Amino acid sequence: MAADGAAAPQEVAAGLLSFCSEDEPAGLCRTVPLCAECPLAEWCDYPERKPTIKDLPSTERPRERLLQLGPEGLSDVELLAIIIRSGSEEATALELAGRLLSRFRSFRRLADCTVGELTRVHGIGPAKAAQIKAALAIARRYAAQKMPPGTAITGSEQLFSYMREKLYGLKKEHFLALLLDTKHRILREQEVAVGSLNESVVHPREVFKPAIRESAAKVIFVHNHPSGNPEPSPQDRRLTARLCEAGRLVGIHVLDHLIVGEEGYFSFAEHGLLDGPPAP
Repeated sequence: MAADGAAAPQEVAAGLLSFCSEDEPAGLCRTVPLCAECPLAEWCDYPERKPTIKDLPSTERPRERLLQLGPEGLSDVELLAIIIRSGSEEATALELAGRLLSRFRSFRRLADCTVGELTRVHGIGPAKAAQIKAALAIARRYAAQKMPPGTAITGSEQLFSYMREKLYGLKKEHFLALLLDTKHRILREQEVAVGSLNESVVHPREVFKPAIRESAAKVIFVHNHPSGNPEPSPQDRRLTARLCEAGRLVGIHVLDHLIVGEEGYFSFAEHGLLDGPPAP
């Protein structure tokens, strides 16, 4: 550079020190270099170099921020960037995470994507797509675990927050029964039926058999609507009435029937559509 500019090497070195400073207005070749604005690209060994996450200050790197703040202190983009781990030749892991969430909007929709759909996002190859699918599959399996025995059910909203994760994205209807003691604590979670639900598939005999065996005092029924709309169908209403009647006969109170949708739920108890407790 000194020979081309007919300048003394000391002068060039002094200029470069200013050029590489974070605090100088001319400091383009800084920690995160401004390569697009650089007038010295012809002398640079890394023209148009793209910054990586390692170029960021440690206080801004997602992994270091997680260790310092915990996962709750990070944005969705930062958490996804940690899963992606590394960037591409043209974008950092943070930028790739931003592209994914901008396109698919949420982790739920991201989890429903195929590997092929993920790899259509520029910068996401099969390896990164596999990492994302594996992480979201672990999250879904964790969410699908049963509520531990002894957990007290305090209301429909609490139950929905758990069941929503468990039943989200299923293509068929799943009918579950939560068997409870007198204090609304879970004795057991029982899957009763899978598929199109009607009175013949969800038969009171099969529903109440495990409840009687567990000496349950109360029971809550839960099923999902794959359409995402939690409004009960006439068939749902007839089935609920039949199960309530069977509960009265065997002395087990039907506490609620919860229908889980994509963004909300329908509670038969909250809408006053259940009969009172069984006769003594």
